[in-house]
Amino acid sequence: MVSAYIKRFLRLLSGLLLYGLGTYLVIQANIGLAPWEAFSMGFALLTGLSFGDIVVLSGLVIVGIDILLKEKIGFGTLLNAILIGKFVDLFVWLDLMPAMGSYLTGIPLLLVSQVVIALASFLYIGAGLGCGPRDALMVALGKRMPKAPIGLVRGGLEGTVLLIGWLLGAKVGLGTVIAVFGIGFIIQYTFHFLRFNVKAIQHENLLDTIKAWKLETVKG
Repeated sequence: MVSAYIKRFLRLLSGLLLYGLGTYLVIQANIGLAPWEAFSMGFALLTGLSFGDIVVLSGLVIVGIDILLKEKIGFGTLLNAILIGKFVDLFVWLDLMPAMGSYLTGIPLLLVSQVVIALASFLYIGAGLGCGPRDALMVALGKRMPKAPIGLVRGGLEGTVLLIGWLLGAKVGLGTVIAVFGIGFIIQYTFHFLRFNVKAIQHENLLDTIKAWKLETVKG
């Protein structure tokens, strides 16, 4: 019998792989990057490192900030920080698809990428092993600004990283607008279609998962 935790980790890894694919498709749509992708691309252009390496490095830095802000860190948080960027690099290396050369092809690909990211979110969030480092940062900042709506906190955070990415040379355009305003609706309807209640998910921190896994192993 396959362990319930093995199933959860397989779900987590599948979601992160799919998220890497969705991010790769955003880049290949070539009509403007979403805020965090623009941030990573800007630093990739500045440093000469790969896009994926910047995603990993920035993710680990944000995990460190999350820890300082006393947010819950799970295996999903760490694997999110480490793997998504490397999965993007893998798809770049495989050269699955050329960059689109017009809005006619770029917009449909960008919309497909948002659906892929929504499905990826369904998988990795549903594993309950910790939210992504950037989401944890948003939550931490929201707790420290209780009078500010969480949407305003998220908007301010993403607006800041988008500005940094744009100043460093990342491509910002129509695709950025679609990504910023479209992903929320796409995720909402994808979760509704899959009957997935994201608010019901209780994430575990590292110690919770280790203790529960040991207990499951003993009972098994």
